[in-house]
Amino acid sequence: MRHSTPDQLAGKALQAYFCHINNFYNKNIAKVFFFAYSALGFKQPHFFICNERQTIMSETTATLYEQLGGEAAVNAAVDIFYRKVLSDHRINRFFDNTDMDKQAAKQKSFLTMAFGGPNNYSGADMRQAHAHLVKKLGLDDSHFDAVVEDLAATLQELNVPQELINQVAAIAESTRNDVLDR
Repeated sequence: MRHSTPDQLAGKALQAYFCHINNFYNKNIAKVFFFAYSALGFKQPHFFICNERQTIMSETTATLYEQLGGEAAVNAAVDIFYRKVLSDHRINRFFDNTDMDKQAAKQKSFLTMAFGGPNNYSGADMRQAHAHLVKKLGLDDSHFDAVVEDLAATLQELNVPQELINQVAAIAESTRNDVLDR
């Protein structure tokens, strides 16, 4: 059983509260959120995801997207990542009937948004997008872990600093329950 740290619990509580406020794109509200979060003594996050279409960012810190190298870096990472996934016997069967060009384009758009870049993601939410894989093919934690491993290996191959890889892994981890329909 996983236990959340106080940092994670506070972040989840504030996220749950603020994600229910209409029009949270208002940067003044975002500034208040980040000030309040840091005033509570917790490490200030670069962003959090309210849903797949809404990312809140701090104006004072370069986004993860920017730190990784922007569009070119995300595009390169996704291309390498899917080569790894398709050669990974643990998970490649989940992509047997997938248009990989379309899948890569969706993933690039999703990761760009999730890492704090421009939000052009128009795909399904994580629960909806993966539900058929859970129900029909038995997608589970071991498969999710394999995806995260392949993503980390991709970033290591691209010489991304470990601190940024850890942030990417944390973002991926935050989607686990939705991806696995729990």
